[in-house]
Amino acid sequence: MSFDFDTPINRKGTESLKWDIYQGRDVLPLWVADMDFTSPPQVLAALHERVNHGIFGYNLTPRALKETIIERLRLRHDWEVQPDWIVWLPGLVTGLNIACRAVASPGEAILTTIPVYPPFLSAPGLAGCELITVEHPHRNHVYQIDFEAIKAAVKERTRLFLLCNPQNPTGRVFTRDELVTLAEICLSRDLIICADEIHCDLILDAEKHHTSIAALDQIIAAHTITLLAPSKTFNIPGLGCSLAVIPDEGLRQRFTKVMQGIVPHVNILGYTAALAAYRDSEDWRLELIDYLRRNRDLVEAFIDLTPRLSMNHVEATYLAWIDARALGVPNTYAFFEQAGVGLSDGADFGAPGFVRLNFGCPRATLELALDRMAAAINKLKQG
Repeated sequence: MSFDFDTPINRKGTESLKWDIYQGRDVLPLWVADMDFTSPPQVLAALHERVNHGIFGYNLTPRALKETIIERLRLRHDWEVQPDWIVWLPGLVTGLNIACRAVASPGEAILTTIPVYPPFLSAPGLAGCELITVEHPHRNHVYQIDFEAIKAAVKERTRLFLLCNPQNPTGRVFTRDELVTLAEICLSRDLIICADEIHCDLILDAEKHHTSIAALDQIIAAHTITLLAPSKTFNIPGLGCSLAVIPDEGLRQRFTKVMQGIVPHVNILGYTAALAAYRDSEDWRLELIDYLRRNRDLVEAFIDLTPRLSMNHVEATYLAWIDARALGVPNTYAFFEQAGVGLSDGADFGAPGFVRLNFGCPRATLELALDRMAAAINKLKQG
């Protein structure tokens, strides 16, 4: 079966955060991480069937969804998960914030690496905690983990390490050896790990493999909260269905206690879409990966030929992390927006002068955006 990722779909005027923020302006939005593709047909069919039923009362978690996720983690991650380890959430960012409150008390510290997805940088402060950051060193054209800097950054009152793998925005897929070393550091410092693995099904390089840090061994699993969701892979973020996998009963109880009376349940359409995505949409996902891989290659080829821009190879996600500091403009985000391309501002990720480009869009849209970026840079050179 072949799916159509090429035909542009008009999202203007649909209350799309991605598109309607530029309402009335000629700006191509390649920023927030949702894709401009229709969701898998299996997901659409399941949603239509549920809507046609016509009743939207209080709901339970579909047993088939939990069984599907357990089987998926066993086959794809070599991770044996028990049903009671799963905690359902209306969003992954919710999970990050709950983890901060469940593990650390106000005044204690939470550690992460940068650049990183902006909620990693805001969640500790919202919990009344100190944020400690360590930069990913850039060696041999690869963003790596600075283990010695992490060891040095841990304070006596540090309680939690926030891990993003696959890494947003750099596109790294951390190796098993890297994760083992990181886990050893965290265990030796008595840190809980909260791992955001939302992009784990978007590995673009065939030779790369995602490893869940909690799957390394039982001791590491007992110190880990793993956050997952179908939202990025199957383009259903607006339906709000995510999950945390927490093997340790005491840690799980602390997590769910913070949720009580505050965090809403996942709605029935979110559950319906998640089940159809995980259980029935693998053929769509495989074609998506192939399409994204070609988009990734197009972006990388463009950057290679464009003076004053650079980026590393994207191993996973549909996000390109571009170093635009050599342009010498005061605000790279504003520079490209003025040229008609809306990118994410690197400052929000802890790295001013960078921009993040979302290539999860039809190729014609991507090509037009790259043409606009090239024209703006050429004009800057001429000026």
